[in-house]
Amino acid sequence: MRNGLLIVASALVVCGAAWAADAALDGDYSASPNFSAPTPHDQSTLELKWDTGTRRWSVAWYTGADSWVGNEFNTSTLKTTHVKILKFKMYTRDDWPNTGWDGFRIAFFNFRGGVPGGMLWPTGGSGYYFKPSGLSGHVWAECEINWTCPTVAFVAAEEQFYNWPTCDPWAVDDNATFRKHSWYYFEGSWSPMTGVNVEISPYYNLMLRVWVETGKEFPGVAPTSIGRVKALYY
Repeated sequence: MRNGLLIVASALVVCGAAWAADAALDGDYSASPNFSAPTPHDQSTLELKWDTGTRRWSVAWYTGADSWVGNEFNTSTLKTTHVKILKFKMYTRDDWPNTGWDGFRIAFFNFRGGVPGGMLWPTGGSGYYFKPSGLSGHVWAECEINWTCPTVAFVAAEEQFYNWPTCDPWAVDDNATFRKHSWYYFEGSWSPMTGVNVEISPYYNLMLRVWVETGKEFPGVAPTSIGRVKALYY
């Protein structure tokens, strides 16, 4: 665990201990996604995930600014040149550590050489601020993105942004085997989620997903006919 990297975690029954980390980030929210109606699910759309769908821990940083968590996906397994990222999805809740939604930031990063790289979207270099609405309890919060990714490998990530306890938590699933696709960012660098070696051990698979449309030509907008998709992600 890095010095000063401290989190608060809430398990299914008990609460973990608390730590803290100082960070600051100033950016703008001008790069907005297209909040269009959801694209109908068909054989050219897929939900990419690494989690089981069952939560083990809810987690919140004591200092949220510039503290990111993300999942890496490699869409070359989908036999497509590019994908259009339709939705960002994160499992979160509005009843802990406070009551109500506070909002968080979303971004997509490059993934080269086995590690996350520079921010791809939003192009301005700051995460897009998103605040869930119309939801309550433990839920999948969904944000419409509708952006064609220029690379086949990318990291979908979330920055808590706000400090404890006025924040929305992220979650890890109940799989005790780390699938090696979840990362966290702190003090200017990315590390595998296993570096967060606190009470959430051995649960490190982030409950964060993306919904994509395959068969995209970059920077074109029309999907090609690809037939039924068979992939490692499901």
